[in-house]
Amino acid sequence: MNRRESPRAAAANFIRNIVDQDLASGRLARRLWNGRPGDGTFQSQGAPDAARIRTRFPPEPNGYLHVGHAKSICLNFGLARDYHGRCHMRFDDTNPVNEEQEYVDSILDSVRWIGFDWIEGAHSNLYYASDYFDQLYEYAEYLIGAGHAYVDEQTAEQVRDTRGTLTEAGRDSPFRDRPSGQSLACFRQMREGKHAEGKMVLRARIDMASPNINLRDPTLYRIRFAHHHRTGDRWCIYPMYDYTHAISDALECITHSICTLEFEDHRPLYDWCIERLVPVLREPQWHAGLELVQSLREQGLEVAREFALHCHNFRHKLCGSAAEVSMRTLFDRWERDRAIVVRELDTFYKLLLGKSEQFAPLLAHALEEHRPDPFDLPHQYEFSRLNLNYVVMSKRKLIQLVDEQRVDGWDDPRMPTIVGLRRRGYTPRSLQLFSDRIGVSKADSWIDYSLLEQALRDDLDPIAPRAVAVLEPVRLIITNLASGQREACLAPVHPHRPELGTRTIELARELWIERDDFTERPSPDYYRLYPGNQVRLRYAYVIRCTGAEKDASGRVTAVLAEYLPDTRSGTEGANRIKVKGAIHWLPADGCLTAEVRLYEQLFSDVQPDAGGRDFRESLNPASRRAVTAYIEPGLATAQPEDRFQFERHGYFVADRQDHAPGRGVFNRITTLRDSRSK
Repeated sequence: MNRRESPRAAAANFIRNIVDQDLASGRLARRLWNGRPGDGTFQSQGAPDAARIRTRFPPEPNGYLHVGHAKSICLNFGLARDYHGRCHMRFDDTNPVNEEQEYVDSILDSVRWIGFDWIEGAHSNLYYASDYFDQLYEYAEYLIGAGHAYVDEQTAEQVRDTRGTLTEAGRDSPFRDRPSGQSLACFRQMREGKHAEGKMVLRARIDMASPNINLRDPTLYRIRFAHHHRTGDRWCIYPMYDYTHAISDALECITHSICTLEFEDHRPLYDWCIERLVPVLREPQWHAGLELVQSLREQGLEVAREFALHCHNFRHKLCGSAAEVSMRTLFDRWERDRAIVVRELDTFYKLLLGKSEQFAPLLAHALEEHRPDPFDLPHQYEFSRLNLNYVVMSKRKLIQLVDEQRVDGWDDPRMPTIVGLRRRGYTPRSLQLFSDRIGVSKADSWIDYSLLEQALRDDLDPIAPRAVAVLEPVRLIITNLASGQREACLAPVHPHRPELGTRTIELARELWIERDDFTERPSPDYYRLYPGNQVRLRYAYVIRCTGAEKDASGRVTAVLAEYLPDTRSGTEGANRIKVKGAIHWLPADGCLTAEVRLYEQLFSDVQPDAGGRDFRESLNPASRRAVTAYIEPGLATAQPEDRFQFERHGYFVADRQDHAPGRGVFNRITTLRDSRSK
């Protein structure tokens, strides 16, 4: 599955350090796996998990993946590969309005193309959040019954108005304290389709005064009368991403849930969702935890006191249920007078064990020092997203480019989508190499696009066959070579891999050379053709420029030269005459024509959408230019996605869509050297 070789030994980073510590401490050793996702009761019937860690790549199927996703793919699948674990391929398909099977198929194809898979023998780790809709619904009913969720009938505008701001607390909904039975009845009516969209939502009951706006009673379920690409019309209510994502991780026994920094403020909600559900989501572990609490209580006064005070350290995990309010009041008294703790131990343990399900979040942390990871819950870790110069990666903006036909679809070679990069000619290994080089950190930074291009060069340079292409041709006439005279010149398929053999280019009286390889007014550092100057035809002879022919407008139509017979490459006389320049060429009547597409960056500004400006104003009008070029005959057998180095020009690929026998189409992937930053 995901055990393919990495480009090189992975560099250490803070996530790998966390994994190393978790494995060394044995905190993951108790985990069981029963062959597929399920709750704690189901997993308790399984064997010790053969996967040392479990990660996941969880895209939403509402668009095409881009290069930022490639970093996440390499990170999550790479960790699973390197630590002998498993990476789950999971679609968080909770919004049927924007999701399509087309996106699912494209995402799966992109992940496989990059070099990873989710198949382990006969077992597949391909999952969908929609697989868990029944369980998610049952857990929502549990939260309602436990007083941790309620159905709100405010309008969307009213919810926004009462949410508060970064500096002002929110205000309680008038439906916040409705009886749980009433909320449960309304929620079931929502499921039965008895209410219109926007009429009701299910909200978590957390803290409307929290400084973290994500905890101000976020929505857990909303009504959507939309056809789902997998479940059809079975559901008309759909869970929100934050709620679904956390529970899906728990059902799949994910150990390290890795996401980008914009989800850092969502982590408390992630934890709230799974910690509140521990009594039903991890029932065996929950009962074992309560037995541990009872054991600590019975180990003597000092142990019981120390654990009670340790629970006090996690008072921030308490919310607004009656039992939690009572516990907070108890902790407040302890804060003022520690001497009373011993006198109130019986009150503490009676409250803790009598209403234990209300204290699941507190116990998830308080039991940690006695039993690491007591409830086997996933943990979320955030890393900085990829910010790449000259690129926009907002899904909304990429959709806008496609919908407004500013690009030729999602796989336009100028797009940062994985399908676009693939069509441009990037290789799976180059994306893995790029991901490895930029590393993983928590610091937001901008990565120069040249690093991506250099990763490609470093991948292709040792393996790409060489070929000659003349992109902007002008005729070169060798005046002292007879018409009809031809001479075979040998060129290596690869200069550093002699085992690949040679290719033949025929020298003739009339050749094609690049138009900018000739000038009549040379600058001091110009070493190519101009009247009187000598250069080498690569793999052939030294020639001396004698002049040029022009049309009535003064445009050069042919360059004239003489070859020096004793200077052929590979002979004793090759170095008899020293020249500073060498140019490539092709015989005028012995080569093929092809369409060559010369791509530049889609945007001309380093940060196209900086400061909230319209990114479309930065579109580069010269980002695509097509020329009819001459190519050497050996390229007639090139297949789509075959890559070459066109000598002196850069790396090119046979277009995976348009290239066909008799119709060569090549895309420039990148130049031989980075010239943009100079």
